[in-house]
Amino acid sequence: MSSTRTKFYLDKQRAKWSGVCAGIADYTGINVMWIRIAAIVATVTFAFPWTLVAYWIAAKSADPKPIELYGDKKDLEFWQGVRQSPRRTARDVKSRFREIDRRLADMELYYTSNNSALSNEIEKLR
Repeated sequence: MSSTRTKFYLDKQRAKWSGVCAGIADYTGINVMWIRIAAIVATVTFAFPWTLVAYWIAAKSADPKPIELYGDKKDLEFWQGVRQSPRRTARDVKSRFREIDRRLADMELYYTSNNSALSNEIEKLR
């Protein structure tokens, strides 16, 4: 499923014409308004036929985004981060796991140490 989350999709839910700009915005995490403005500026100023050709190719070749591709907003932001910088995302995930491991080690040390107050409470529960 993760390979489908890193793929470019047309975003038909937020589409104005065919969802290419909305798909680019979803893929990059940039606000869709800025993507649309950039597309209009590129079309009007210097690349009139090529931006339309690229838009048409993207509209015909990309698949529409599945409705339930992401579970929630946090899931969407995570996968946008993976697409933008896989190394940074891997580093962040490793950091989170190191923090979890450290916290588990602290809990294990607390429960396995000679803690007479804790031992007394456990004995009272039996």
